[in-house]
Amino acid sequence: MDYAEGGDALHKMRKFRDEDNFLEEQDVWLILIQVLRGLEAMHSKNILHRDIKSANVFLYANDIVKVGDLNVSKIVKGGLNYTQTGTPYYASPEVWRDQPYDEKSDIWSLG
Repeated sequence: MDYAEGGDALHKMRKFRDEDNFLEEQDVWLILIQVLRGLEAMHSKNILHRDIKSANVFLYANDIVKVGDLNVSKIVKGGLNYTQTGTPYYASPEVWRDQPYDEKSDIWSLG
């Protein structure tokens, strides 16, 4: 288990909002690219995160970002998934409709 000195992306965004401030565009891109690379690594091993949200994006020193909280992740065996899980606000349309879904659902949640 790691300790994320910078907390999570949700708290960072709330802090900036409360201070009536904005994240710099380069910081947004830095976070987004690292999350996408993390998802790419998981998806290459047939792992769906299934709960991508800012509270599960952890910020470390030296601009390192990690995707965490794999409690509801799943290894995909032979095709699409049907299980409805994760945080409803970030669920893809397929999950809401109880339709099969794949790694694209994680990308939807990230958006």
